[in-house]
Amino acid sequence: MERNVTLIALFAALIAALGLIPPIALGFGVPITAQSLGVMLCGTVLGAKRGTLAVLLFLLLVAIGLPLLSGGRGGLGVFAGPTAGFLVGFPIGAFVIGLTVEKMRVGNLAVIAGLAAMIGGIVVVYLFGILGFSFVTGKGVGASTTIMAPFIPGDVIKAIIAGVLTQALYKARPASVLSRA
Repeated sequence: MERNVTLIALFAALIAALGLIPPIALGFGVPITAQSLGVMLCGTVLGAKRGTLAVLLFLLLVAIGLPLLSGGRGGLGVFAGPTAGFLVGFPIGAFVIGLTVEKMRVGNLAVIAGLAAMIGGIVVVYLFGILGFSFVTGKGVGASTTIMAPFIPGDVIKAIIAGVLTQALYKARPASVLSRA
């Protein structure tokens, strides 16, 4: 129990720390942040339940006003802004990622974790993000999808990184990858 609480807090801190990394511009000018990589790692490393709890803890800290989101944002206002759907999608995405890694026991862990991160961290999170953006801005779902689409290549890169990091951690310390325990 104590180990679980520690890991949940540690991964919530990891998401926050990744938000401190300045945005990196892809070759075609779209800035990407590292924060969603933390969400992906919550699922691939901690599994469905613990990964979701880590993301929920992070969001609770944001909600009480800590400036932990990329760009130093925090407070309840971020949950009413154009990116609020992504925040809602984060814990659901972490759950889907963790569940996928837990259930897919056959094959290369880097590939499984990378694909799980793409399913939960891109498909699921973007579903909520696009719908939330559409709702808040009043733009149609098609227009919102067009606006968000340029950010997907950066998230694919993060999903691949999550897969590689999860595999490396599993090789170094198999017991530390709780999604495989």
